Amino acid sequence: MVTAKIKILPKASVLDPQGKVVMQSLETMGFMNIEDVRLGKYIEIKLENMTKQEAEKTVDTMCQKLLANLVIESYVFDIE
Repeated sequence: MVTAKIKILPKASVLDPQGKVVMQSLETMGFMNIEDVRLGKYIEIKLENMTKQEAEKTVDTMCQKLLANLVIESYVFDIE
């Protein structure tokens, strides 16, 4: 069994209003020197009976077809 750990974030060119609200809230709480906050998704998927290479292809397809909105989000993943 392998585990895919997927991180999905808004693209740098896309406004992230949730990230801005979190940043403002942290600053209000006294946490200064924050340059930027981006909020995204973290997904773990356990895959059975696959090699690492098969899992990489499968997870990439999952991200492209369902997990990430490629117009506004980018993704990276690790297979363990």
